[in-house]
Amino acid sequence: MARPVLFVDVDGPLNPYAAKPHRRPAGYQTHRLLTPRWQAAERRRLTEWGLPNKSVKPLRVWLNPDHGPALDALPFDLVWATTWEEEANAFVAPALGLSELPFIRWPAPLPETEDGVFWKTPEIVAQAKGGAFAWIDDEITAADRTWVKEHHDGPALLHRVDPRCGLTMDDFAALTAWANDLA
Repeated sequence: MARPVLFVDVDGPLNPYAAKPHRRPAGYQTHRLLTPRWQAAERRRLTEWGLPNKSVKPLRVWLNPDHGPALDALPFDLVWATTWEEEANAFVAPALGLSELPFIRWPAPLPETEDGVFWKTPEIVAQAKGGAFAWIDDEITAADRTWVKEHHDGPALLHRVDPRCGLTMDDFAALTAWANDLA
């Protein structure tokens, strides 16, 4: 049996961006990243605000270096499912000790969905191609779980991660248990 795929979001699961700024979760290190996508978006924002000559500040990202080996140890094939797209390989993967991973290139403009379904959900299901998959993200809701049940024939685990904490040992245990139950 083929290994299931684990679709991995960055902001929320790996970068607990919603934690209080002065309370970085234990085990995380601060990275100041100036990715091309962030720089372009910030440059547009500053220009719209009438500040075209103001320098772009790097994005503050918290990453836990233990997450790379923990993700590699999971019984899954890993795929980036993040708006970072290919930049996850250039900026996040090295900080975690991960090798380059396949990634989902999201459609532009981002698609609209109905009934509270997260815009990523249909694309995740399309990428899974009917195979077993798990997905970790901080924006998964009951509407997404319902949509996946109605549109995906294979096993699926949609696992919401608290963006104030990031991935925890309990999350890794839940992912491992689900994958092991498939085998």
